[in-house]
This record gives sequence, structure tokens and C-alpha cells, in this order.
Amino acid sequence: MRAILVVNPKATTTTGRGRDVLVRALRSEVDLTVEYTRRRGHAVALARAAARQGVDLVVTLGGDGTVNEVVNGLMTSGPADTDEGRPTAEQLPALATVPGGSTNVFARALGLPSQWPDAAGVILEGLRLGRVRTIGLGRADDRYFTFCAGLGLDAAVINRVERARRRGRVSTPALYLRSIVSQYLLGDERRHPTIRLERPGEITEGELATVIIQNTAPWTYVGDREVNPNPDASFDLGLDVLAMRRLRVQSTTRMVTQSLSRQPDPRGRQILRLHDLDEFSLVAERPQAFQLDGDYLGERNKVRFTSVTAALRVIC
Repeated sequence: MRAILVVNPKATTTTGRGRDVLVRALRSEVDLTVEYTRRRGHAVALARAAARQGVDLVVTLGGDGTVNEVVNGLMTSGPADTDEGRPTAEQLPALATVPGGSTNVFARALGLPSQWPDAAGVILEGLRLGRVRTIGLGRADDRYFTFCAGLGLDAAVINRVERARRRGRVSTPALYLRSIVSQYLLGDERRHPTIRLERPGEITEGELATVIIQNTAPWTYVGDREVNPNPDASFDLGLDVLAMRRLRVQSTTRMVTQSLSRQPDPRGRQILRLHDLDEFSLVAERPQAFQLDGDYLGERNKVRFTSVTAALRVIC
């Protein structure tokens, strides 16, 4: 079996020695090539080239951003970047994800341990046993995502966190909490909700302040605690949506508390929840912060979302 290991050398929870251990372990099972990412977007090119060269397996060592780039490289390795032109899951290399970032939502949502040595052991066992799962993905315009997307408050918070990290801050739950409070108090989302959700053949939902989209549950983690705005979201179904009509203190606090519950079921007058959607669009009167898989992608006025079923095979 031919495989490529795509390594983000800036991954926060691994060391050079750890990477060497992983490489030796993988080489005991597969014919392995190791590639290191050098810039943002490099993993897209590496994965696309691997798929076109007929590699059987792509392994990532990094965080959710590295996984997202690799997935986009695989999914756009066909003759055309369209749903009709994309390869089938069986035509693509399988994906194995060794968690090396700070949160590793995708790997943990697949049921892998949060620590990379334990997760690597599960993946090696999965390779020996042929343990493969086919999952669906989400697509936002021309870019794929694995577990979540957002327009509005959550994306603006991610932007704040990324700016802080570029200034040398460490990504911690405390940093996220401070960023949430700052954005909530200072951002425009709370005062002027402008987002509309449009679905074919359905009534438009307007005046939404922020929108969370999930392709699986949970949405994210705070330490070991799952955060589940849409607890029924699944890799095996369409996309789930939670939108807040107004970001009032009481309703927002209630939604966060419900999402952190051991039995999450967010509901209330200010909450819109939709389950298992094939497609929809978000349209905003003014540009809104936009994120995919925890990666801030700037501001958008309109994004079209589609569910891509049975898109990718993963080792887990």
C-alpha cells in the first residue's frame, strides 16, 4: 500500500521525536512518503498530487486546518471541481488523521483518542484490520469542510483568536472565552441581525444574527467537554443548522449552557434549528465573518451550502 504522510511542522502538540516515531510505525505497515507543509494551502497541492498519482492512503499529522486542506486537495483532484466531476470515495485515497493540533475536532468526532500516540495506535490497528468508514462532507461554495462552518459571531471569534495567536498568544479555552466576550460586547451581530437563510421551496428565514452549520457532532470541544448546538448532526446525514435570531444576554447564555449539557437540546424563541439539509444559502445585507472547520476565511455576503454524501473513506 502506497501512502503519504502530510505533516504540519508547526502542529502544536507534537515534536520532531514524536514525528520520527510515527514515521517508523507507519513504515512498518505501508510504503510511506513524508511531506512537510511549507505555507498555507500547501497541503491542498500535496493531497491533490497524491490522489492523481494513485496513492492509496493519505495520513495527516496536524490540526483541523491541515485536515481541511488535505480533504480539499483530495476532493478537487478530478477532472473538474464540480459535484459531477469529483471522484467517488472509492476512486480517492483513504484518509487517516493523527491529531496534532490544539482541538482536533474532526479526529475526535471520528472516535479517535485526543492524544496523537493513542490515535496513531488506533489508526495502525485500523490499517491492519481494513477498518474503513465512508463519511459525508459539507461544501460551502467551492470549498469542502469536514465538521463545521459559521457565518457571524463564531467566525468573528475565530478571527480574534487567530489574530491573538499571530501575536504570540497560546490557543487555550481562556483565550477563546475572552474573545467570545469581546466580540459579543463589541461586534455588530448582536445589534443588527442581517442574515437570511434561503432553501429551495421553503419560506426564507430572515433577521438572523449568527448561523452555525454542522456536518457532525460535536461542533467543538472545551477541553474534554463536547459543545453540541446540533447534537443530531452526523457524517451519515445532511447538514444541521443552528441560528440565533437575537443575541440577547439571556437567550445566548441559555443556548451556550444547553449546548454544553450532557444531554444537549438547544431550544427557545430566539433559536432556529434545522436538521439533515441537502442545500441552502445564507445571504447577508452586509459582509459577515465566515469560517470553515475553525479556519477564518474573511467576510462574505452570500454562501451556498450543500451536503456531499458518501464523499470520503477514512481509517478510524
